[in-house]
Amino acid sequence: MLQVSNLCKSFGGLKALDDVSFDLENGETLAVIGPSGGGKSTLLRVLNGLEEPDSGSIDFIGPQKNKVKGTFGLVFQEYNLFPQYTVLGNLILAPRLLGKNYSQAGEILEKVGLSEKKDNYPSQLSGGQKQRAAIARALMLKPDILCFDEPTSALDPKLTEEIVNIINQMKGEQTIIIVTHDMDVMRGTADKTVVMDNGKLKQLDNQR
Repeated sequence: MLQVSNLCKSFGGLKALDDVSFDLENGETLAVIGPSGGGKSTLLRVLNGLEEPDSGSIDFIGPQKNKVKGTFGLVFQEYNLFPQYTVLGNLILAPRLLGKNYSQAGEILEKVGLSEKKDNYPSQLSGGQKQRAAIARALMLKPDILCFDEPTSALDPKLTEEIVNIINQMKGEQTIIIVTHDMDVMRGTADKTVVMDNGKLKQLDNQR
């Protein structure tokens, strides 16, 4: 279980995260919605270690209610694929640099429907294919929690449906946090929804 407690983060006089707390059970999908500038992306950046919180804690709780190690993965809104590497090269780069196994790359590419594009470069991919490549890359390091920052913002309805289907294929096996403005994505994927505004967690609803 993920346990976020009293998380705060300020930039100058702006409170991007203001005493944010929530729990997320293993295998659940949480949607984070709310207006632009409300703190959603900052929350993902803090969870993924891209920003240091000013205060508060982020803990993984094991079956015995003890704190255990856990990891996050992030699928960026702009994909952030390395243009000089093929799809396969993007997937195996981080595991190779970290000295970890990357033999699962083919299986993960098949899971997201990109096996035939493994030798293509990002410039040769459609928006939907880039998003799937970014998802596959994030899965390579086997994160305990996979985070999505606006995964469908640049996609048309058909491609959005494809990404929703991929997310739903992972449900139950992968704990997921999705930042989204798309209510259809939220309704189609989330077990819980957090509404964030002015850095505060406004609401936590059970969806299912």
